[in-house]
Amino acid sequence: MDSWVDGQPADVLSLKDRGLAYGDGLFETIAVRAGVPVLLERHLQRLEQGCQRLALHVDWVALSAELDAYAQGLWQGVLKLIVTRGDGLRGYAAVPSAPARRILQGSPPVAYPAAHAEQGISFFPCATRLSEQPLLAGLKHLNRLEQVLARAEWGGAEHAEGLMRDTSGRVIEGVFSNLFLVCNGVLMTPDLSRCGVAGVMRAELLFQAESQGIVTQIADIGLEQLHLADEVFVCNSVYGVWPVRACGSARWSAGPLTRKLQTLARALLDV
Repeated sequence: MDSWVDGQPADVLSLKDRGLAYGDGLFETIAVRAGVPVLLERHLQRLEQGCQRLALHVDWVALSAELDAYAQGLWQGVLKLIVTRGDGLRGYAAVPSAPARRILQGSPPVAYPAAHAEQGISFFPCATRLSEQPLLAGLKHLNRLEQVLARAEWGGAEHAEGLMRDTSGRVIEGVFSNLFLVCNGVLMTPDLSRCGVAGVMRAELLFQAESQGIVTQIADIGLEQLHLADEVFVCNSVYGVWPVRACGSARWSAGPLTRKLQTLARALLDV
């Protein structure tokens, strides 16, 4: 399916776009099932919060209509929404109140190996660290060079994801996933107030768990605590939940809470 720029089919982008020049923008990666964008409300909520923090001026009425129409045309696959500050002049200073640019791209469904969900994955312990910047923490902004460098650290099929820590050594997330631990029946996920991406599947799983009376905790997590966890899994809004079975010398089994939340995630993605 053709890409759209501001609601029109396009295969070019202005060289003056600030997203290209400075990574000045945000993006969302949205699963589409039978023409329906999955978890769209959560995606738009995160996008709106990001736009407020970056002072991006989005035409929300136009964007909503474009998302519906594009998802219908794509039908099955992955929709990538990019919002940039649009064209700018030379230099870092932005044009006040400039309208944001809306870019939609579609891809076929991602065919991950079934073994990732069924048997679990192995984490690669990345050397690349996430910088601590509270002003950008949680946002899915366009500056992803840390993830690019981390993903370049391993190849082959042995590892399906990489474990990323911050510059202080705290465990934060996967390269393209959020991280959860189960410790003594408590569902834990790292605090993302300094760095990391606050994923929409992460938010939904926390909500679902709390609704079912599962104790949840958002906290700083060290490497030792990760290794001592009873269960470990990762999640995102495209594949759902993958158990983690290994990271370096640490080993885990896919426990009952991981499987429970995996079933919930699968139901959300199989609309």
